[in-house]
Amino acid sequence: MYYGSDNVIWSVPIIHNTYPIIHSPCPILHLCMRQYQIPQFITVEDRVVGPLTVKQALFLAAGVMVIIGMNMIFSRGLTVFLSITVVVPLTLALAFLKWHDQPFYLVFKNGITYSLRPRVFLWKRQPAQKKSSKGRALDRPTATPSLPRLSESKLTDLAWSLDIKEPDRGK
Repeated sequence: MYYGSDNVIWSVPIIHNTYPIIHSPCPILHLCMRQYQIPQFITVEDRVVGPLTVKQALFLAAGVMVIIGMNMIFSRGLTVFLSITVVVPLTLALAFLKWHDQPFYLVFKNGITYSLRPRVFLWKRQPAQKKSSKGRALDRPTATPSLPRLSESKLTDLAWSLDIKEPDRGK
């Protein structure tokens, strides 16, 4: 058993069996190679308020505060209607719902940023046109770079000269 940096359990192979270092015949290896605890379950959030995580408790508290604020501003009937149709479902979804193994508040935030940001499609990009001093765009034809043209005879001469001549070495 040789685990690398993931699980620090080093062992010394003895013939066909593998024994952990603690049971190693050499006590010096046991003293030199320390064993460390590997943190496990680092993606699981701690439960702080009963069975709720800190984020879940904050989302629920924010939902309650929004309902109290709406009760102060709107009439009782409108507050009850908005609470039942908008605030309570959104609060519960933000606190508890997961969408494709991601919390709903991240999906909600990503949806809002996607809908608000400008769409830039670089593959449809038009070159910027320069404007004259009067505000009209100048139309300049784009110059294509001219490539040297080789006739077949020049090409064969060039290939022959490259094959025959040796490069100068140190002269």
